[in-house]
This record gives sequence, structure tokens and C-alpha cells, in this order.
Amino acid sequence: MSKLYIPADYQPILNTKETEHAIVMIKDFFQTALATELNLRRVTAPLFLPAGTGLNDDLNGVEVPVNFNVKDMGGINLEIVQSLAKWKRVKVTELGLMPDFGIYTDMNAIRPDEELDNTHSLYVDQWDWEMCIDENDRTIMHLKEIVEKIYRCLKRTEFYIYDHYENIKPFLPQKITFVFADDLQRQYPNLTPKERENKICQQYGAVFLIGIGGKLPDGSIHDGRAPDYDDWISETGDGHRGLNGDLLVWNPVLQSAYELSSMGIRVTADSLKAQLEERGCPERAKLTFHSMLLNGKLNLTMGGGIGQSRLCMFFLRKAHIGETQVSSWPDDMKKQCAKAGIALL
Repeated sequence: MSKLYIPADYQPILNTKETEHAIVMIKDFFQTALATELNLRRVTAPLFLPAGTGLNDDLNGVEVPVNFNVKDMGGINLEIVQSLAKWKRVKVTELGLMPDFGIYTDMNAIRPDEELDNTHSLYVDQWDWEMCIDENDRTIMHLKEIVEKIYRCLKRTEFYIYDHYENIKPFLPQKITFVFADDLQRQYPNLTPKERENKICQQYGAVFLIGIGGKLPDGSIHDGRAPDYDDWISETGDGHRGLNGDLLVWNPVLQSAYELSSMGIRVTADSLKAQLEERGCPERAKLTFHSMLLNGKLNLTMGGGIGQSRLCMFFLRKAHIGETQVSSWPDDMKKQCAKAGIALL
């Protein structure tokens, strides 16, 4: 099982009973901090959406969502969500929220094409959030301000856990460092994107990597990002492109960079058309969500997702996401985890 990393001499700090209790503590504390910091109200989210509307997240455009037909609705085809990136924008518009106010929700998704390892699961649980902004907020400066607010929530949660479990010592840096993906590619041209993330996160501890999805100087992309929610093509005014990014931290248990969140300022009609063209899928413009956006029927927003089980895994110093959520795993992975003292829930 080459995709599974077993830390040397791994010993979980908390047993299973303590872990279950700590998971509740982390989730309750963090979501309250996030809602307060970003002016978010909680809403209820769908588990499935109608197929063919463009509302479901296409992720990298190749993942196939779980779908099923409903007898009592004329055989209509529904899809289990992969994320709520576009649904949230419609919801914020329907609620008529003022700029700087938004929503958050518990998103539960199934991603059947996910490659299973220490941090990736078939089951995805995250806080999805979205806020209304105005035209003046579509700047890299405003994106950084929101990232810093989220990072403050992470720092407070880290101390909260340490206050209850003194063996889980804080180590996140006081401030988060902002780095552009194209600058990182120029700095380490011979490394893979993951190797670059490892380098920069080990150096700074916490990094927001800007410009995920857009083309880098060598024509590659740092990581995949769908063309119809985050704006990764617009100029930032300083020679860079991209109004989105990933929040990464150094994970001392896994000895690697660790993504806690992805977020960004959302596309306008112009950037949506440009990104659909760049990805070679202009036909998506005819879908319901895309038509609404192109016809000016959706508010300007920004938003993102923060992994719940990932957050708990990180703060509780766990080696596998299966220690903080229940999912399904290959038999050989379960055997290796049991042998290494990794207690999958």
C-alpha cells in the first residue's frame, strides 16, 4: 500500500473515547469562531442535487458523482454532492444578504473517484461557507484579509485544545505567509507541486498558496480547480493571476504539507467565460447555474470549504483521517493501520 504513510513509532496521544469527545469539542468551538469572525449564519445543505444543472461541483472535471433515479419524481436523476461550491452562491443570492455577510453549512459529500490515503476519504465532511461581497472587494488584499481571519480561528482552536489536553502542544506560527503559486514554481522549477508545498510549509509552518488552477509560467497548473466557481484567471494587479488559494500547514505527524482549506473570490461573467474557454468546456455556459451567472442573476461572492475531519486529524495529531471519521478503506490498508496502532473509527 504505497499510498499509506506510517509514521515511525506512531503513538496516538488520545485513545478512541477521548478522540470522539475531542472531535465534538473542536467542531463546536471552530464553527462558532468561524461564524463570528466572518459574519456567517448557519443554513441547512442538500445531500443531493438534480443532475444536469451545473450546481454540483465538478472538481477537476473528470470525477463522476454518485447518482440515482427517483421513482416518485418521474425517474429524475439526482447526484450526491461532491461539494457545494456553486449551490452556496445561489443560496446567498436567494437570501439577499448584504456585502460582508454570508452563510455556512455542514457539507457531507461522497467522492467515489478519490485516491484513498492518510488524508483522502470517500466521505468528505467540511464547513462550506460563502459571503456576499461588492465589486471593490474583488481584490487580492480582501482575499488575504479573510484568510487571516480564518487563520485566527485556527490559532484559537489550537489553544482551546491545548487548554484541555496539555500533551497536544501548539506549534502553528503566529502569522500565515502568503505565497503565489507561480513564484513557488519559479523558485523550485524541478520539483513537483506537492514537493514545492512541502518545502514552503516546512519553512513557514502555515502558508496560503495563491493561484490554484491557473496556468503557471511553464504552462502547467499547480493543482486542479473547476473553471466555474473560483476565479483563477483574473489579474491581481501585481503581475500575478488568481484570486483563490489553498490554506496549507506543516503536519509534523505526516512530515508533509497539509491542506486544511481551499477558498477564493468567485468568478464574474467575464472570468467564467474565459475559464471555460481555457479548460475547453464552453458548452457548460448553457447549464442552469452558468446561465444565471452570465445573465447577472447571481451576487458577487467569495467562499470556500474547511475540512472537518481534516481539522480534527491535524489538531489531535492523528496519522490517518480514518481516526476522526467513519468511512470505508481497502482491507490491506486496515491491516497496516491496525499493525501500526492507527485506530480507524
